[in-house]
Amino acid sequence: MLLEDTETSSKDNSKEPPRNSTQLWQLDEKEVGKKFKTNTEDGLTSAEVKRRLDRNGRNELEVKKQSKFIQFVKQFNNSIIYILAAAAIMTFLMHRYSDSIVIGLVIIANAIIGYIQEQQAGNALEKIREMLVSKNFVFRDGEKLEVDARELVVGDLVNLEAGDAVPADLRLISADNLSVQESTLTGETNAVEKIEDTISDTKLPLAERKNMVYASTAVTNGSGLGIVVATAGDTEIGQIQDSVESVKEKPTPLMKNLNSLGFGLSVAILIAAVLLFIIGYFIDTYSLPTLLVAVITMVVGSMPEGLPASTSVVLAMGTRKMTKRNVIVKSLPAVETLGAVDIVNTDKTGTLTKNEMTVQKVITPTHDFDVTGVGYDADGGVDFEGSLKLNGQNFDWQKDSSMQWLVDIAGQTTDAQLHFENNRWELNGEPTDGALTTLYRKMTGHDPEVDEIDSLPFDSAFRFSARLANLNHQRVLMVKGSPTTIINASVRSTDATYWNNKIKELTADGLRVVALAYKLVDDDFTEIQADQISGLTLAGMVGIIDPPREEARKSIHELRMAGIKVKMITGDHPDTASAIARKLDLDSVIRAITGPEIDAMSDDELTAKIDNYNVFARTTPANKLRIVRAQQANEHVVSMTGDGVNDAPALKQADIGVAMGIKGTEVAKESANMVLADDDFADIVVAVREGRHVFDNIRKTIRFLLPTSFAEGLIVVISILLGQDLPLYPAQLLWINMVSALTIQFAFIFEPPESGIMARGPRNVKAGLLTKLDTFEIVYVSLLISGLGIWAFDFLTGKGMPEVVGSTMALNIIIFGKIFYLFNLRNDHPVISKYFFQNKMAFYIIGILIALQLGIIYLPFMQSIFHTTNINFTYGWLIPIVAGVIVLVVTELGKFTRFHLLQRNIK
Repeated sequence: MLLEDTETSSKDNSKEPPRNSTQLWQLDEKEVGKKFKTNTEDGLTSAEVKRRLDRNGRNELEVKKQSKFIQFVKQFNNSIIYILAAAAIMTFLMHRYSDSIVIGLVIIANAIIGYIQEQQAGNALEKIREMLVSKNFVFRDGEKLEVDARELVVGDLVNLEAGDAVPADLRLISADNLSVQESTLTGETNAVEKIEDTISDTKLPLAERKNMVYASTAVTNGSGLGIVVATAGDTEIGQIQDSVESVKEKPTPLMKNLNSLGFGLSVAILIAAVLLFIIGYFIDTYSLPTLLVAVITMVVGSMPEGLPASTSVVLAMGTRKMTKRNVIVKSLPAVETLGAVDIVNTDKTGTLTKNEMTVQKVITPTHDFDVTGVGYDADGGVDFEGSLKLNGQNFDWQKDSSMQWLVDIAGQTTDAQLHFENNRWELNGEPTDGALTTLYRKMTGHDPEVDEIDSLPFDSAFRFSARLANLNHQRVLMVKGSPTTIINASVRSTDATYWNNKIKELTADGLRVVALAYKLVDDDFTEIQADQISGLTLAGMVGIIDPPREEARKSIHELRMAGIKVKMITGDHPDTASAIARKLDLDSVIRAITGPEIDAMSDDELTAKIDNYNVFARTTPANKLRIVRAQQANEHVVSMTGDGVNDAPALKQADIGVAMGIKGTEVAKESANMVLADDDFADIVVAVREGRHVFDNIRKTIRFLLPTSFAEGLIVVISILLGQDLPLYPAQLLWINMVSALTIQFAFIFEPPESGIMARGPRNVKAGLLTKLDTFEIVYVSLLISGLGIWAFDFLTGKGMPEVVGSTMALNIIIFGKIFYLFNLRNDHPVISKYFFQNKMAFYIIGILIALQLGIIYLPFMQSIFHTTNINFTYGWLIPIVAGVIVLVVTELGKFTRFHLLQRNIK
């Protein structure tokens, strides 16, 4: 944050003066107060607050929202809609108004479905935002007031206490044992100690600006007082949001595939129409107007109008299922994208780990203990009885005198408090202190009671903290801190070799090591001086770790089985990150690389080497963005999971960004395509499964619609080539498309996932939606259904039956061909199997379709509109059913051959 001559303004850039080289952290209290025109004791006046608020606006990040009209119009932006719109215009110009109306209704219905889904996701995110609004104490007019953080202005004097969210960027003018968790900005797990003194260096990275605190971070310990130096978009988090805006969103793999399919269909149908018109013109079977109507009828009949609506409904069903699992999907195609990913990048802290530092190992001079219970909460609550295991066996810790001292020191030297709120344990204080408080409660069953005489806060210069207290009727100086420092300050009898070996063992296992020691002192000892810390008795050491989430380990295993590689991206030390990766079974071999090593590589070098690593440590936001881009350059479909501001650019760059709803920052959630409302990493596995399920059902819908639609077009093509009357009237083709769009094609929406859906690898997004075998199937099925329809028409008219009877039977043959083909496509199993009744909705939908067919054939007013007539059971129903069975038998043989060939190729 550079120094300015007057207060910064996020709303009125014209009033912002030129910047100079002096930095805010170089100014003392008086200079900061003068610069921002505020009283460093009484704060701003109410009148001045109102003036600044009116001029600069509220302290909140602006989310660029599109108008509802623009959001609705965007739903029409895909190639299939363009094709349908062109078909609607052509039919309108040909005065085929009923065709135009139906196609138009399909287009509008598709847009409405997509718009409603995006609105529902936006409303859910808005509710989360309102829940996360914080309040802070400020000094105004000499009084201490609690105000909404959104009402803060530059120059406000803000009081910070442990547990507070930092509401804006502040220059501290007072800091009492103040520590701030800045992982959302820096990715560093450990809290940063803050000071009030000036810092002389001109250039400092954000993590080293110790007299400044930033919006989106949290106070973990102590208290402080700071002057607001930036609000809203001028904050560090606001500047990152601006960089996020520069990252362009990419179309999802599904939309790329659908656009490609739509373009291919339009070109193919257009070429077929032109060729058919030319051939028909030279054959001269029809008059020119009749030929033109027949060609347009072929185009309309061949076009799968129901595809956009079907795709949107399948996606909407998927997003609705995800919403029930507390996963908010912000756009319809996003739900399918996770089903196509082959890399899941994820943050460590709070995502793969509990973000609850926990003592796992205790080392005393005579014993090594394992501490049971994970996090602040074990099996639903803190384990008050506690237990230790020595060599895998339960052990009474009170039999080890050093362990007794260690537990007492842990309780006496911690300032952290745990509160059970919202069905979870919340920490107020430092993560390390939280681990020691939990250890004490596990061992004793109660909170510590401290009769404190004096305390010495932790200082990085001497790397320990100390507390003087009366304990068990004696005065004790208790110290905790760096193992090396404590060993050096201990009595000479301490076995340094023993302890150094233990330190190596703990750190190799990814544990953070804290030593605890004590010294009995006289009652007249009342004040602690750092240079007095010597002659200590080392009670022992604790190994602390942010424990992996058990559900995350299970989820990673499931993702690996599904052929998806999980990569950890974190700001932690590579050794710690690698140890956690091994505990999570992230991969068979763990290979780590650091942010500085990435910085030393060119983009081409990083792209060439990126797939060799699965742990990325000491990363910056720029590193994360480069990692995602390098993976995409290798043609991976990439998911990024995170919660911090530093994750936001990568979240937006990824093919599917997934943010945390509870611990996630506002910028992270806005940048993501999907939000896990309950912060459960296991929901990603559910989303992958649902994404694959959605894609399968979309693909089945396409495989169903194309051959059945092409069959209608082929009836026209074959009839023109044979020089005979059209078996189906245009209105009948329209009826087939309309009833299919309303009924049978939606049967796939309710089709359950295939068995083994998570045992196969991610789909190849470059392969498109249809394979060569799918294309072959589309050709022979469309020829089969259209051929049966033409044969039936010719059979009846050849026997002297009226054409209307032949058309009615041909109409039913097309419908029953679709019905029986549906049973073939539902799953990969033989039609007669235990899966036959699995999708009960399919039978209800078929019942509705048959009822509609009864209406079009036997209701007089329907007969006049659609050129149908009463027909006997044999011609009207038996022959169409037999034709449907023929379609089913042929396609079942094709399915058997298809999977037999696939299995042989695999072998």
